[in-house]
Amino acid sequence: MTTIIIEDEKPAARLLQRKLEKLNLTVGVMLHSVEEAIDWFSKNEHPDLIFLDIQLSDGLSFEIFEKVEIKSAVIFTTAYDEYALRAFKLNSIDYLLKPIDEDDLEIAVSKFKARLPKQETLQLDFEQIKKMLSNPFEKNHKKRFTVKIGQHLKVIATDEIECFFSENKGTYLHTFDNRNYLIETTLELLEQELDPKDFYRVSRKFIVPLKAIKEIVVYSNSRLKVILPSYKEDEVIVSREKVSDFKNWIG
Repeated sequence: MTTIIIEDEKPAARLLQRKLEKLNLTVGVMLHSVEEAIDWFSKNEHPDLIFLDIQLSDGLSFEIFEKVEIKSAVIFTTAYDEYALRAFKLNSIDYLLKPIDEDDLEIAVSKFKARLPKQETLQLDFEQIKKMLSNPFEKNHKKRFTVKIGQHLKVIATDEIECFFSENKGTYLHTFDNRNYLIETTLELLEQELDPKDFYRVSRKFIVPLKAIKEIVVYSNSRLKVILPSYKEDEVIVSREKVSDFKNWIG
């Protein structure tokens, strides 16, 4: 039985590997990005079982299976909330909520082993799952942020924000009046809190609102460059793997 882990963070992958070894499952390969996984699946025999993190460094893991036909059983590992987990149940997919509990892991592996003799092929509707995750049952999206300026607090509405970006392990919002503010969150959490109709994560470093896009320019290596009204500190590049989804988002 061959098993692989596709997990964004290497320490988390190694921790899961140790837990699986206790269940007599040997992990042959650990992958950490959409691009890396697509390349590996294209060149290697597919495993019996995949432990799959939803949010990878360069996009949603579902993008892997848009490029390569899946031939493996999948157990999802996810930090999404209970509403998104209901979406997985509707699609008969096993999942583990992070941080992964060892008892839950053992149950999931037992479910997988129980279906092995049936040699069933999973038929997963990834597009349906993506839609459920991006808008899980009328989720309330964040409308404002509170930032600290010296001894004062300032409230900034989302329609004042030109982009979010990460820098030196910090997360910042940049406003249309050309100011940067440090905020106590991560781009990963922001992706879940912001309205996906209005905001899009174009790369590991940037989230941009649709209303702030001044111009889009064709860039090298099949990428796109987004021009914003006032942010000039760095180039805002749409990563190659996200170009197609980004074009669909902007309509």
